[in-house]
Amino acid sequence: MEDLKKAYKTVMDDHFPETMTIDFGGQKLVYKKRVWRIEDGGALIEKGLRYGENPGQESAMYELVNGNLVLGGCEFIGAGNALVSGIDEAMMIQSGKHPGKINLTDIDNSLNVLKYLMAKPACVIVKHNNPCGVAYGSTAAEAYDRAFRADRIAAFGGCVALNSAVDRETAELVAKQYIEVIAAPDYTGEAVDILKKRKNLRIVKIARIAELERYRDRRFVDFKSMIDGGIIVQQSPVNRVKTKDDFAPAAAEYKGQKYAIDRLPTEKEYEDLLFGWFVEQGVTSNSVLYVKDGCTVGIGTGEQDRVGVADIAVYKAYAKFADLICFDRHGISYNELALAVEKGERDESELDDIDDETEDAKGGLVGSVMVSDAFFPFRDGVDVGLRQGITAIVQPGGSERDFESIVACNEADPKVAMVYTGQRAFKH
Repeated sequence: MEDLKKAYKTVMDDHFPETMTIDFGGQKLVYKKRVWRIEDGGALIEKGLRYGENPGQESAMYELVNGNLVLGGCEFIGAGNALVSGIDEAMMIQSGKHPGKINLTDIDNSLNVLKYLMAKPACVIVKHNNPCGVAYGSTAAEAYDRAFRADRIAAFGGCVALNSAVDRETAELVAKQYIEVIAAPDYTGEAVDILKKRKNLRIVKIARIAELERYRDRRFVDFKSMIDGGIIVQQSPVNRVKTKDDFAPAAAEYKGQKYAIDRLPTEKEYEDLLFGWFVEQGVTSNSVLYVKDGCTVGIGTGEQDRVGVADIAVYKAYAKFADLICFDRHGISYNELALAVEKGERDESELDDIDDETEDAKGGLVGSVMVSDAFFPFRDGVDVGLRQGITAIVQPGGSERDFESIVACNEADPKVAMVYTGQRAFKH
């Protein structure tokens, strides 16, 4: 066990080359390995990533420094646009220690979501490369607070990214929690001094976060390495949905009969549907999300079946809702209270009150919208959301049995709106 604890603190050697060149049929892309001079364990160590996904895995991060790739009329993002791969010592206001692969890929996926949420202050909290809480706010502090409270359990040790400057109020909220990384376009006033009280917190300033919107439609080359050493290459996806006008009212035809949704979303529902679809771009598929008032309520990720992930997102919404009530009321987590009740140290009525309140509110899902990254093959996934009181759904459409989902929404009382994106949002 001591060896394992030591492994987490070890800065590994890496034997990856200083530069890397990829030749695409004569078009060359040149990459340079990112290294940092950081004090670690009392010594000034110059190297790149601490380790990969786990201790014992060497890893390296490379920045594109030269080359512009055009394939089939598609021009990929070129050099000079670095975000995470361009992080240098000056941008690491506090390094904490050498970053590992997960720290930087979490920042990267945070920005992948945040680039769609630039219209007002927003916060994305990522854990294990999936959003666990995402929210708009009237200020950076409110955005962070809402995102954190959406899933304070998963946010433990997570990565926080904001699209506006971190001020004193925001810093004070963040510093109360154990967060691994915070990334923002700037830090004002006493924010840095407050955050530095968390000595291992990596405080990163990425000025280009303020320009994130221009990365929405830029493609990059996406690599997937195979177990046999082979590589799959694809274009990164581009989200075609920018405004509510890019949604289409749900409609289908089955065995010669036409079906159409009876109710279109309200303006408020459109706002949440857009927000949810934007968040969906950073969630591992298969996935289903629930969103309410510009904040995630439940996020189901990476499941094999759609009805199952819809159920999981409901379960998570209930669990997070109950935990938040418990923490606000008693200052401890729901699981801590349940254990105390089990041991006879707390009255069971305390737990019952929280359970009843959670059940009455359906985990905060009443009035939320449902977001699916792919079509519903049957109506059972839609029915999961309908039973929780959702009011609108966004999904790609395209199932042979789309008509079942339309019928389910039209049969609901009150009727539920549904729109299509005409585009899947799988992320593997």
